Amino acid sequence: MANKKPKYIFVVGGVMSGVGKGVASSSIGTIMKARDYTVTALKIDPYINMDAGTMNPTEHGEVFVLNDGDETDQDMGNYERFLNTDLSKMNYMTTGRVYMEVIRRERNLEYEGKNVEVVPDIPKEVIRRIERAQKSANADVTIIEIGGTIGEYQNIIFLEAARMMKMKYPGDVAFVMVSYLPMPSKIGEMKTKPTQYASRSLNSVGIQADVIIARSEVSLDKKRKDKIAVFCNIPRGHVISAPDVESIYDVPVNFERDKLGEILSALLSLPNHRTTNLTKWKSFVSKSKRTKGEVNIGVVGKYFDSGDFVLSDVYISVIEAIKYSAYKLGVTPKLHYINSKDIETKKKKLTDLSNLDGILVPGGFGSTGVEGKIAVIKYARENKIPYFGICYGMQLLVIEYARNVAKLAKAHTAEVDPTSPNVVIDFMPDQKKLMNEGNYGGTMRLGAYPAELKKGTIARNVYKESNISERHRHRYEVSPEYIEKLESAGLVFSGTSPDKKLMEIAELPKDIHPFMVGTQFHPEFQARPLTPHPLFTEFVRASKNRKEK
Repeated sequence: MANKKPKYIFVVGGVMSGVGKGVASSSIGTIMKARDYTVTALKIDPYINMDAGTMNPTEHGEVFVLNDGDETDQDMGNYERFLNTDLSKMNYMTTGRVYMEVIRRERNLEYEGKNVEVVPDIPKEVIRRIERAQKSANADVTIIEIGGTIGEYQNIIFLEAARMMKMKYPGDVAFVMVSYLPMPSKIGEMKTKPTQYASRSLNSVGIQADVIIARSEVSLDKKRKDKIAVFCNIPRGHVISAPDVESIYDVPVNFERDKLGEILSALLSLPNHRTTNLTKWKSFVSKSKRTKGEVNIGVVGKYFDSGDFVLSDVYISVIEAIKYSAYKLGVTPKLHYINSKDIETKKKKLTDLSNLDGILVPGGFGSTGVEGKIAVIKYARENKIPYFGICYGMQLLVIEYARNVAKLAKAHTAEVDPTSPNVVIDFMPDQKKLMNEGNYGGTMRLGAYPAELKKGTIARNVYKESNISERHRHRYEVSPEYIEKLESAGLVFSGTSPDKKLMEIAELPKDIHPFMVGTQFHPEFQARPLTPHPLFTEFVRASKNRKEK
C-alpha cells in the first residue's frame, strides 16, 4: 500500500442481535482484500468469560478453535473462511481478557503507581490489543466487530475505545453500523425508526456512523434510503441495502453493487484507482448455484435443542465444510438434522436413515444421546452408508467397532462409563490431573498438531501427503492398550501422532466399506470456500456415488 498508515473499520450492531454483523465484517474484509489490501479482523465479545470454550453451544453457538488453540466465537470462523487466512488469539478478545490483563499489569506495577480506572485504562487496553493484532498481521486494513448491540451496558467500554481510536487516528478510522429494518406484517411497510434510534444511541457515545448497512427481508427502496440518510446524518449513497439472500456468500457481491469498497476507500483516504477483483469469489458463488442433483446428508447431533427451534449454528463449520465440498463436486447438499436422543428413545427409527446418502456425527461432549449415535454408526457400517465421524464421532466409531466386531461387548468411553471393563476411549494422561484439580477452561488438547498418515489408506490417498496438521479440541483418546486388538479386528488407524502414541484417524478399508472414516481432530476448522477440505470432499464424493447407484 502506497500510504502505509494502517486503517481501521469498526462494525457495530443496531436494533437487535443476530442480524449479520459477523457476515458483514467478513464481507467487508473480502472486499478490501479483493482491492489488494492486507486485511485482518478482530472480534470483541462483551462477556466476562475468558474465551468461548466454557459456553453452552446451544446458547452461544459453535466454539471455533484457532491454530494456536484459542477457543473463540463462531464469527472467527467466518473471518477465516471469507478471508482465506489463519487468525490467532490476538484477533479475539472478551471483557474478561481485557480486565484480567489490566489487573495483571496493575499488580505488577506496570502503571507505576497511578490510579487505574475503568476509563480510560480499560479502553486503552482494548486499543493496545487492536494495534497489536494490526502490527502482527502488518495489515493495511483492520476490521473490528464489536459484539452485541448499541445501547447495551456491556458494550460501553468497547465503543469508548473506538471513539478514542477515532481521535488518535483522524482520517484512518471508519464506522459501519449494521441495523435491522423490520417489516411488521400488519403494517405492510419497512420501518426506519428503530435504525434512527440506534444511530442516535451511537451518537450519544460520541460516534457517528459513516456507513449504515440496512438489513431487512427485502431491498431498501429510495424513500427508505432517503429517510435513513436524513435522520442518521449520512450521505444517501452510504446506506447499503442488505436484503435476505439465498447464501451468505452472496453478501460481498451484493455490497459491491452499492460500491461499498469504493465508499470505504474514500472514507479512509485509500488509493482510489484500485478496483475490487472478486473474480474467484464470484466463480465460487456461481458454482454453488449451478449444481446438478443433490446428496442427502444426515447430521446426527445432540445440540439441536433450542426451544421449539433447530439450532444448526452449533455445527456451522461442519455444515459449511459440507457445502464447499458439495459445490466442488457439482451437487447441492440437502442436510437432515437428526437428534441422537430421538434415535435413543425410539422416537425416530434407524430405518428412517436408509434414504440418506451419507451420515456425519460431529463433535460433542457428555453422555446424552450417545447410545443413539452408536446405533446410527452401527447402522451406517452394516448398510455401507458413507460415514464421517469427527472427534466424538470418531471415538464412538471406535466404541461401536470394539463392541460389535472386536467382541468387547461393554466397550465404552471413560467420559460416560469409567467403570466399564473395556475403556477403549480414555483420558489423556495429562488431562486426569487437570480434571482432579477442577481445571476445565482452556485445558483440553487445543489447536493444531501434526499427524503422520499410513500409505495405502483413504486418508493418505485423500491428503496426497504423509504429514498433515489439523486442529483439535478434546480430552480423550483411543486407549493404547486396545489399539492392537482393534487393529487385529480390522480397524485401521491411518493417522497417528508422530510418536505413534495418539490415534488421529480411524478407518475401514475401501474394499470393506465405501467410506467409514473418523478423525480425532476437527477438519471443518480448515475448510474454506475457495479451498474445500479433502476429507469432506471424499465423504461427499462417496455419498454422491451411493446416490447415483
